[in-house]
Amino acid sequence: MPTESKGIQLDHQVILDLVDQQSSVLDLGCGTGDLLYLLIKEKKVSGQGIEIDDQAIYKCVAKGLNVFHGDIDSGLAEFSDKSFDYVVLNQSMQQILHVDKVLTDALRVGKKVIVGFPNFAYYKSRLQMFFQGRSPVTASLPYQWYETPNLHFLSISDFKDYCRVKKINIERSVCIGERRKIPFLPNLFGQTGIFLISK
Repeated sequence: MPTESKGIQLDHQVILDLVDQQSSVLDLGCGTGDLLYLLIKEKKVSGQGIEIDDQAIYKCVAKGLNVFHGDIDSGLAEFSDKSFDYVVLNQSMQQILHVDKVLTDALRVGKKVIVGFPNFAYYKSRLQMFFQGRSPVTASLPYQWYETPNLHFLSISDFKDYCRVKKINIERSVCIGERRKIPFLPNLFGQTGIFLISK
């Protein structure tokens, strides 16, 4: 993923800017905990993660993070309504089975939800499909078709349409390319979409 000069991934920097100081954060599909660690360090958040991969959890624990083993597809029944200021789904939404159920649960548990995902309509993906006739491989979609963990290939426009249909408020949206934010034609030039949403 792209990085900024101070060594922070660009998508992590955007999310860092969206989160208030000393808030509570639940990171769904937190991986090895890099984003959660950054939020705790820079924003002094009270953070908790959920991750299914055992090896990733070991890395989280080594960082001193509070991470539970769990499958976010099975729901968030153990958490009460609005028990977190933010629920984060960064680079994990496209890998879950029941997107609608997980997003509904995230919006119940969090006062706000931050969603980040690779944009399948990125122009380099379109060009690869058009000229090569093959599933695209880009920096934000780095896997071959037979090894990808992604189950859903959505675009920035798809997600905006979903929010409109489901009556979800988009409070902020930021689209990023390889090294910078993309203010113009984000569905075409944005490699990753990051949305702050609420219900």
